[in-house]
Amino acid sequence: MTNPAIAAFVKENQQRMIDFRRDLHAHPELPWEEKRTTQQIAKALDEIGISYRLTTPTGIIAEIQGAKPGKTVGLRADMDALPVLELNDSLSYKSQTPGKMHACGHDAHTAMLLTAAAALHSIRDQLPGNVRLIFQPAEEIAEGAKEMVRQGAMEGVDNVFGIHIWTVMPSGKISCKVGSTFASADLLKVSFKGRGGHGSMPEACVDAAVVASSFVMNLQAIVSRETAAQDSAVVTIGKMDVGTRFNVIAENAVLDGTVRCFSVADRERLKAAIERYAAHTAAVYGASAKVEYTYGTLPVINDERSALLAQSVIRDAFGEQALMTERPTTGGEDFSFYMEKAPGCFALVGCGNEQKGSHFAHHHGCFNIDEDTMAAGAELYAQYAWRYLHQAQF
Repeated sequence: MTNPAIAAFVKENQQRMIDFRRDLHAHPELPWEEKRTTQQIAKALDEIGISYRLTTPTGIIAEIQGAKPGKTVGLRADMDALPVLELNDSLSYKSQTPGKMHACGHDAHTAMLLTAAAALHSIRDQLPGNVRLIFQPAEEIAEGAKEMVRQGAMEGVDNVFGIHIWTVMPSGKISCKVGSTFASADLLKVSFKGRGGHGSMPEACVDAAVVASSFVMNLQAIVSRETAAQDSAVVTIGKMDVGTRFNVIAENAVLDGTVRCFSVADRERLKAAIERYAAHTAAVYGASAKVEYTYGTLPVINDERSALLAQSVIRDAFGEQALMTERPTTGGEDFSFYMEKAPGCFALVGCGNEQKGSHFAHHHGCFNIDEDTMAAGAELYAQYAWRYLHQAQF
């Protein structure tokens, strides 16, 4: 059961949606700086006639109240940009702020949700329940969702749904699999302290560079020898700050990295193993170690009933051929914090099209999307809400 009025509304307003996305793309704002973006969303909601409240320091929570009593479904779009230099010189809507860019599609998410909101508002007299609209800042630094929840975004929400535009998948395909979709994404800092000295007299020193190098090499055994073969995990050291001069034995080494996995149990096991490896590696060389493990996002694990509902909507709205099952990604997504409060699911809308230049990876300076796919994203937002609220009546 899909609503044909939603499909017709999205089709009629497709160019307006694209224009809104292009305006945001030309004026990207970094996490917690999305003041203009918030103002543009508020202006659009005023024009539609949807009530809302501003969150602090940026962001918006809006509500569409149906004519009939029922449950509340939440729809979320993130809206922040990245500190990336845009390389798409031929675009008329290229970023006007050097070093800042919508390189992940959040501009499209915002435009799609606004269009979905307008479509649902136009048929609000048919809605048995309410639709909560969450325009979220600061997803890229994994802080926005937690803050929106703290400011009441999920109060009274019974189910929550989100979308990410996805260049990894071809245009015309949509995925919303049951279970793991995005990995947890944590931060890791390991500091080793040895004993410095002259480079010609290593016997009088404890070389932190050797300790750190040994730790990095040993660390991969946590994945290859302590993680079940059917599970997935990533432990990456991306930065090493070791030593001060070519002929000085390093006294200190600081390593920064990230840890990714698909279950809370694995997350805790990996953390404990890293702490053990750091302590034991340091002890072998007579050094000391300090591990700072910062929890980032939880894994995004789609609720089964919600994901099956989304799959049914995708089939009915776009045809069986549109539905695909994308492999879980070890990328992080703070949508997980909404699903701590209510069941829900997170869908991927494919927009990869090499002929349109939308095949570059997310966060790349040449990132762009196939804008024709935005109509599917907007309709999916609205049709999911429609289906959920009507299904919840039975």
